[in-house]
Amino acid sequence: LPEQPGPRPTVVLCHGFKGFQEWGFFPALSSLLAKRGFTAIRFNFGGSGMRPDNDLATELEAFRTATFTGDVEDILTVFEAAGRTVARGRVERDRLGLFGHSRGGGAAILAAVNDQLRQRLSALVTWAAVSTFDRLDDDQLDAWRASGSLPVENARTGQTLEVGLEVRADYEAHRDELDILAAARRRTAPWLIVHGRDDETVPAEEAERLAAAAGKTGDLHLITAASHTFGAVHPFVGPTPQLIEAFNLTQTWFRRHL
Repeated sequence: LPEQPGPRPTVVLCHGFKGFQEWGFFPALSSLLAKRGFTAIRFNFGGSGMRPDNDLATELEAFRTATFTGDVEDILTVFEAAGRTVARGRVERDRLGLFGHSRGGGAAILAAVNDQLRQRLSALVTWAAVSTFDRLDDDQLDAWRASGSLPVENARTGQTLEVGLEVRADYEAHRDELDILAAARRRTAPWLIVHGRDDETVPAEEAERLAAAAGKTGDLHLITAASHTFGAVHPFVGPTPQLIEAFNLTQTWFRRHL
């Protein structure tokens, strides 16, 4: 919460795949936004497998069945709660911003065009956002279908997590509404697209595709020598020059548009 009393312009922050609300740069970014006068709301997606203050995924079934449509629903739920059951009395509900990283960036783009939020959202920022959720080749999909689960290594914790086949089924059943590039063309909120030129997880070309879809209301910034997390690690040990650049771009964008 910012020092200023009463309702304030508000930013909801969405983590990425295998991330969580306490991961790496999220507390630092939230604190920075609060110092700039914003109420900052971060949360764990229901399918993150995480509970607050934990560093290990303990809700393994929730992670296994976490769908993309569920992520979008979670974002809309948080916005509905903002200023009511969450940060009661501290949210200006007509001055709302949305931030998302990686998979959370893709979900944020989709939420930004949802009828519940589209007319209320004043600013959007994504870091290293995916441009599509369809990220596996045919051989990987065949192996997933054959086994019924997709193993996912969490290098941070050493855990091997699983993604259930129902996640793929949900994607295939809702492919049109989960089309991130189509949503990028439809959203109306001013959009800052930040991406690392050396992103090892989501290639910078995906940011360029998002920017092309965004048109004149999108603003692309490619940060030199920046990785998928802009050099941030967990536990957080402080910002890198690339992360500081991303921080400054982000707080400036929200101050301009909120």
